[in-house]
Amino acid sequence: MDEEQIVSDNTSSPLYKPAGFISKRVVDSAYFLKTSPRYKRTKNFFYDLLENNNYVYKRYFDLMMMVLIFSSVVILIREVRYASHDFLAFFNDYIISFVFLIEYLFRFWVISDSSAIIIRQYEQDELLQRRFRVGHALLKVSVAKWNYVRSPAAIIDLLAIMPFFHELRLLRLFVLFRVFKIFRYTKNMQYFGYILSHKKFELLTLLTFASVVVFVSSVLIYVMEAKNPDSAINTLFDAFYWSIVTISTVGYGDVAPVTQEGRMVAILVIISGIAVISFATSIVVTAFTEKLDDIRENKMFTDIKHLDHFYLICGYSIVAKQTASKLRRSGRDVVVLDTDYGRIKEAKENQLYGLMLDPASLSTYQSMGIDFEKQVIAVILLRESDILNVYTALTLRAMDQKTKVLSLLHEKKNRRKLHLSGVNHIVYSQELIGLLSKEYSGRPMAFETLSMLRAEDSGTAMEEIVVDERIAANFSSVGELHVRRHRLLLIGVSKLQVENFLFNPAHETPVEVGDIMIVVGEHSMINEFRLFIHKRLR
Repeated sequence: MDEEQIVSDNTSSPLYKPAGFISKRVVDSAYFLKTSPRYKRTKNFFYDLLENNNYVYKRYFDLMMMVLIFSSVVILIREVRYASHDFLAFFNDYIISFVFLIEYLFRFWVISDSSAIIIRQYEQDELLQRRFRVGHALLKVSVAKWNYVRSPAAIIDLLAIMPFFHELRLLRLFVLFRVFKIFRYTKNMQYFGYILSHKKFELLTLLTFASVVVFVSSVLIYVMEAKNPDSAINTLFDAFYWSIVTISTVGYGDVAPVTQEGRMVAILVIISGIAVISFATSIVVTAFTEKLDDIRENKMFTDIKHLDHFYLICGYSIVAKQTASKLRRSGRDVVVLDTDYGRIKEAKENQLYGLMLDPASLSTYQSMGIDFEKQVIAVILLRESDILNVYTALTLRAMDQKTKVLSLLHEKKNRRKLHLSGVNHIVYSQELIGLLSKEYSGRPMAFETLSMLRAEDSGTAMEEIVVDERIAANFSSVGELHVRRHRLLLIGVSKLQVENFLFNPAHETPVEVGDIMIVVGEHSMINEFRLFIHKRLR
């Protein structure tokens, strides 16, 4: 019986168990860790703390690590002239090193999912009807870990935690490698490295050219100057040092050629040095110019995540401009999403948070990393068509079911579609115009009043005041508010408990938590009324 027949007979069951005690234990352990909620929570916590820039506590961890880094360097500098205090030496050599060691081990742990690699290999072998190759799976795990260990950041971490660097004075200089760890904890440094990485080929080419110039000039100047007794260039190291100083255009003057031939070499190196610095500057400036929009967008993402409450407007049309302008004047933050570059540019010019992203895409809100429940007051859909608003509403409901969504209706036949997509409130401008025209035809003063309320440069406004626990404790009825004494007009009260709106409520109408009062008047009077109802105590 051949080997394929044996494998076929052994894999006749639906779940082929791996042969051997070790293989079975490896797979069982991988599945246990993958399905353990406690293990997943713990690993996700440390991953967020070390790698997730959106995690709220990561900045405090980064700040603590930066304090340790600078403390270590300060202690090293102090030891040059003063005897190190026993506690400072112990703190620098052991405590800080131990903290960095723990951080390194945690990064080594969370950087890859070993359980997932083993399970993936096991399921692949099951699918192909072959014996589980535990060695192959562990090799993949080792490769994933090795890719982290050999990364520049991990090498710096390892050099910074060398356990015996304090035994020899020369090795104490490895403390300076801790300074490079700052790249991990500062976003600006990460952006700088990210930008330069996109010009890796150009920088490598320039470095190759500079290295060739340094090598050739070092050999030439050594040949020209070494035999001259008056020359300061007596060794190949002197020639190398002179070449580096000259090509960098520093020119200390401590080592200089004295022969005619040596000075000719110096001229060529100086010209080459100017060219190298010019090209290097050009490459860096070009890299920053190309990635400037990305840097600004990342900065805006960070600013939006730090907002406490804001309105999210999808689509920056004419109506959206007026809506955003009124919200901004009332002190509200507004975030605008649109796919048109010109509109987003105009939104930014109007002091709004503008992102050129598709409001109907799920990845848009995932990349923003916002908390709809805590941050978003309401989402206002003002895109060019009802279909786009429907798609956006469906995407929003996939992210959050409770966020209040308002939408502009372009065509009356699409009202039901917007309702089914999860829109809470729909505004159909044609219906409003028709009702106003019917109600106020032949009544010019009524039209004038509405126009005044709508005008942006008017001092009159219509505001919503939500009754909180403090207002409800201060006032028991509408009559106690003394609205007219503040030269305001109370249009009505929206009662939360009975879901009813009372126009021109009576004085004895009770004031309850959650009610919304609609008042009309000048901005200054409304602000004074807000202070009155919040500051007064029974």
